[in-house]
Amino acid sequence: MKKAGVAILGMGVVGGGTYKILVDRKQAIMDEYGVEVEVKAVLDKIPARVTAAGADLSLLAGSIDEIVARDDIDIVVECMGGVEPAKTFLIKALSAGKSIVTSNKEMFAKSWPELEAAAAPTGAGLYYEATTGGGMPIIRVMTAAMQANRILEIKAIINGTTNYILTRMAQEGLDYAEILKDAQALGYAEANPVADVEGFDSGYKLSILASLAFNKRVPVDLIYREGITHITSVDIEQADKLGYVIKLLAIAKNGNNGKIEARVHPVFLPKDHPLANVNGSFNAVFLVGDAVGDIMLYGRGAGDLPTGSAIVSDIVYCARQIEHARYSEMNESMTQKDINSDFMSRYYLRLNVHDVAGVVADIANVFKKYKVSIAQMRQEEGKEVISIVFVTHLTNEKAMNKSVEEISRLANVISVENVIRVER
Repeated sequence: MKKAGVAILGMGVVGGGTYKILVDRKQAIMDEYGVEVEVKAVLDKIPARVTAAGADLSLLAGSIDEIVARDDIDIVVECMGGVEPAKTFLIKALSAGKSIVTSNKEMFAKSWPELEAAAAPTGAGLYYEATTGGGMPIIRVMTAAMQANRILEIKAIINGTTNYILTRMAQEGLDYAEILKDAQALGYAEANPVADVEGFDSGYKLSILASLAFNKRVPVDLIYREGITHITSVDIEQADKLGYVIKLLAIAKNGNNGKIEARVHPVFLPKDHPLANVNGSFNAVFLVGDAVGDIMLYGRGAGDLPTGSAIVSDIVYCARQIEHARYSEMNESMTQKDINSDFMSRYYLRLNVHDVAGVVADIANVFKKYKVSIAQMRQEEGKEVISIVFVTHLTNEKAMNKSVEEISRLANVISVENVIRVER
């Protein structure tokens, strides 16, 4: 029977969940997969977290150098979060021939080339299932089950915090700020929620997924990003009336012109789209392959046991390999010239205007000037000031931006309240 010694870096929520699964499932893993996985060491500055997870303090190592020097440790599992010192620790492990498993999407998205460079000379493995979908096994699907396909498109809900907030806004008619407080109280959102609500977290995950999908690294800083803080209950209501829901989507598309789209932003999504019914803190990834067509994976995107599940899956998979190598030789990174920033989309536009004759005609003339075609229009009754909503046909980003800029300057337009893209 194969044996694998494991060190866990960070014994917080995720590290503690991983430890518990490894202990509880040790015999089952031996019986089902023919490998004995044993936690040999843990690294954490707070001993209380080690004992809270049920681990004995005798497992507590003094440093990463102590861990990588040990012959009985084969796999280093990183659950620390943050870029540093996690990156430095993992590079030390890979350079010493230890395979790594990580759930750290920010560090991995930003440091992938450096980790691969450290892994290549030693043949150490690089496993990162838990970086993108929590307990949802999307990485292995893309790397081991989609070889027959050219992946054409990714649409994904990959941040549970924002999905929880938008779901409750839709269900209860409350505004963003009210729901955010509840999300923080329940532990769905951090005290500083910027990484989630401004789309950074989804951007890190999309960088990983898009790189795998298109076999060319998509750096985080090339991904268009927009958060949900400007979404109001009014927009939620309008979406419902027009037959849509609002979701924060991570989108990547493989264009026929050799360029790709990679973007994170809120969208109007038709109620009959499979992703429209992904609610609460659940995540989902919708893939389109040229051979297989549409595929969707759905599951918990965060938490101790769901994320621990993905980590343990990687540990067992790694332990069973004769060759651990998982560095992808993805040497080429996309640059700005490979990214289509003037992407095509439909748009929702909500305006407040003076209720005077000709105001709609003036707006329509601007749209005509930039060749933006109107698909739907709604007008809310009011006294002197009225709200008008437009949904456009497919148009390009630059044309829409120019239209909105010019419309905002019209004499009878009081304000542009919101602009949200519409996906199909």
